[in-house]
This record gives sequence, structure tokens and C-alpha cells, in this order.
Amino acid sequence: MVAHVHDTPGPWTIGVSVAVLVLAVAYLRAWAWRRSALANPIPAWRAASFFAGLASALVAVASPIGRGDERLLTFHMVQHLLLMTVAPPLIFLGEPVSTLWHHPVTRPRRPRAPVSLAVCWIPATATLIGWHIPAAFTVALRSPTWHAVEQASFLVAGLLFWWPVVQPWPSPREPRWSTVLYLFLATLPCDILSGFLVFSDRVAYSVYLSTSSGLTALDDQQCAGAVMWTCVTVVYLVAGMIVSTQLLVSPTLHERLAEIA
Repeated sequence: MVAHVHDTPGPWTIGVSVAVLVLAVAYLRAWAWRRSALANPIPAWRAASFFAGLASALVAVASPIGRGDERLLTFHMVQHLLLMTVAPPLIFLGEPVSTLWHHPVTRPRRPRAPVSLAVCWIPATATLIGWHIPAAFTVALRSPTWHAVEQASFLVAGLLFWWPVVQPWPSPREPRWSTVLYLFLATLPCDILSGFLVFSDRVAYSVYLSTSSGLTALDDQQCAGAVMWTCVTVVYLVAGMIVSTQLLVSPTLHERLAEIA
């Protein structure tokens, strides 16, 4: 039987909540200062996006969804999607580095760009596949420590993956058009995993056979796969369409077409 390790907030949940609060306050102060002191303030919609990203991460870790993944695979999948697919792009759209860069107190060094898109794609794919291997999944479900490691790796891998898409600071060396292919390739492992969960007639994670909920373990598994399939498809499709539109309206379109040729 699965131990209910997330019924009460643990050190990891409390730590994440405090970190989110500190980041929110620091960003708000820097955004307000830049808005009043500089000629090029960060738009309000970007600030709203940043706070929405932080809220998504907090919901994934500290809400009933975050504490209920030992009962439902669907909750686990929502948690995973919030940390890897929803929170990172929203946070990056808030231009946190640019906002804090111009604050009179906080002036971090400008980070270097990764070598290639593969540096961003491989860890995200490995994280997705690795934590959904039944043995690793069970360990994370039964251990608060490994559960925290799993959640942290989802968020870090998500931030790394969305870096070259949103480009909040220096991006990989590949031409921008390759980001569309990058997003398409990223859907493949997600489609394979979600398709398996939806169409399999066997329960992949036996730990859910002993939990009590309104769904059977197989129904829960199919629901989790459908949620993943739908969310990833919609988010990646929207991101790909935005990048494609940016390429089409770019004044350097002819140069980019020359790169393709």
C-alpha cells in the first residue's frame, strides 16, 4: 500500500511556498521601480504572466493536486504538466532576468547560452521518460525526499526546455526556424507516453490499485494520458504557431529563408 506522504505540508512544500513568495515580492519591487524610473517598463501583461507562472508552480506543489498524486495518476499528470509545460513559459514571458537586471540592488551576471537545442531537449525528454518508468515512479510516490527531487527536476527541465522557445535571455546558436522542429520533436515522447496510458488495457502503475477514489485505476490512467495528450498538443501547437508567425513577420525573413536553403 502507498504511504500517504503528502497529507501535510513538508519542508519541501513549505520551502517552495516561501521561495515563491520571495520571488514574487522581489519581482514586484523591481517591476515597479523599472516602471517608474525607466523609459522602457515591462508591460503589465508580462508581470501578470510571471505571477501566473509562479502560481502554477505553487499549485503543483502545495495545493490538493500536489498532495493528491499518491491517490490519482491524473493529479500526478496535472502536477507534472504545471511544472514542465505551464509554469516555465509563463515565468519566462515575464522577463524576470530583464526586470531584475535593471533593479538598483539586484544585478546578476548575464548567463551564457547553451551550446545547442539538444542541450535543452535531451534533459527534458530524459526527465519525462525517467520519472514515468514504473520503478522510479513508485520510489517517488513512496518517499517524500524523492518526490521533492522529482518535482524539482520537472521544473528545472521545464525551464531549460522553454529557454530557447521564449528566449528570455541569450538563446542557442541555431536559427530561429529550428525551434518549430524542436517543439515538434518534443511532442513525440509525450505522445508515445500518453498514447500508451490511454490505449493500454493494463494498469502501468500498480501502486494505484490499492488506492481509493471515484475512478478505477485503469480509468484514472486513461484520464491522465488524455490530459497529457491534450495539454501538450495545445501548448506546443500554440507555441509553434507563435514562433512561425514571428518568423513570417520578421524583417529578416529573407535571411532566414536563405538559412533554410
